Amino acid sequence: MEKVASFRLLDHFALVSEPRGRNIRHPLFDIFVIALCAVISGAEGWEDMEEYGQAQADWLEEFLDLPHGIPSPDTFRRVLSRLKPEELTQCFINWTDSLRESIAEEMVAIDGKTLRRSFDRAADKGALHMISAWASANRLVLGQLKVGDKSNEITAIPHLLGLLALDGATVTIDAMGCQKEIARRIVDQGADYVLALKDNHATLHGEVKLLFDAVTATGLTDVSCDYYQSVDADHGRMETRRYWLSGDIECLGLKGSWANIAGVGMVESQVELDDVVSCERRYFLTSLGC
Repeated sequence: MEKVASFRLLDHFALVSEPRGRNIRHPLFDIFVIALCAVISGAEGWEDMEEYGQAQADWLEEFLDLPHGIPSPDTFRRVLSRLKPEELTQCFINWTDSLRESIAEEMVAIDGKTLRRSFDRAADKGALHMISAWASANRLVLGQLKVGDKSNEITAIPHLLGLLALDGATVTIDAMGCQKEIARRIVDQGADYVLALKDNHATLHGEVKLLFDAVTATGLTDVSCDYYQSVDADHGRMETRRYWLSGDIECLGLKGSWANIAGVGMVESQVELDDVVSCERRYFLTSLGC
């Protein structure tokens, strides 16, 4: 890491408040940088952070103070667990925003997952569930928020979107985020959306399914569709993906209720492996035109 990069991180990290009082042995910035580098390298616990620091001590000394060497696992735990999550989140977003290239025409995927080994039986705490914004072209996490469980994603997603600069981007979200207010928030921030459509909108899902069933089974000619196909083959496995996108959505009654809705789509994934063929179809709503 060059010094200019560490100073850039330090500028953003200045937003985070020091949670300790007097008699500080390890600078907060040192603890944060070691922990960050360790996690990027695959660390999953406090002991891993110390082990990483000890192994990379010579390199870390090139740009960190380390007045008392590498912090102990207990120091990492006590200090990092006392940081204010909202300050740390904003610091992280500001830093990653300075690293990535322009987000214009970028694909930003919003996704949730439960973190492995994050539960604490002794403290009667369940596993942590996070939602993340991933910039695909930059291969960079733009921001993360902790949520109580998967059902809380609906309220957390607008908050995460509000922290990001999305002008010109296309935001993709799974079915949990297929909500009219979330679509409105994305459009208001100057972005387009592709929202997965499943049974949480049962009636609409059924109507879109019937539309594409008719298109694919009978070659329905009065519905205009764009079509694309790709084939991937490797080690005896072949996957064929077929994509349909239609802007003929007047019969679905979507306009006026979904912000800037421009079309509906279907992705069909057909996998052939060991003479066994499986097929899956997924549907989505989008503000992108055909």
